[in-house]
Amino acid sequence: MKRVYVNEKWCLGCHLCEYNCAFANSGMTDMVKALKDRDIFPRIRVEEGDSINFAVSCRHCDNPLCVKGCISGALSIQDGVISIDSNKCVGCFTCVLSCPYGCISTSESGAVQKCELCTKNADGTPQCVAGCPNNAIVFEER
Repeated sequence: MKRVYVNEKWCLGCHLCEYNCAFANSGMTDMVKALKDRDIFPRIRVEEGDSINFAVSCRHCDNPLCVKGCISGALSIQDGVISIDSNKCVGCFTCVLSCPYGCISTSESGAVQKCELCTKNADGTPQCVAGCPNNAIVFEER
């Protein structure tokens, strides 16, 4: 299965992946209207250090603790992609606590959110990858 991988040696820490992610999941067609003067809630997050930067997103684990810990059944695995049914999410944040990679966060609506590899977007390919100017984020099988 293809997954998103980050080469931290190439990451500039520009945060464009976050903006492309937020826009791709906004449901809007104009990036400026979707993001200008708004708090963004990307499903990928750039961690910055003194000499290294890297983007953190869901690893779509083979044996995901987040799915096992979800008390409402909002998290599920379909074709290797871990997805969230926000209508079922009760906001208990057990999945946030159980993810060893810190890849699940709160959304604008109060439910949780995470990378779903842009499977629910019109484009169907991860926009964090498409928007990375240094090709530090790739979508491939390993």
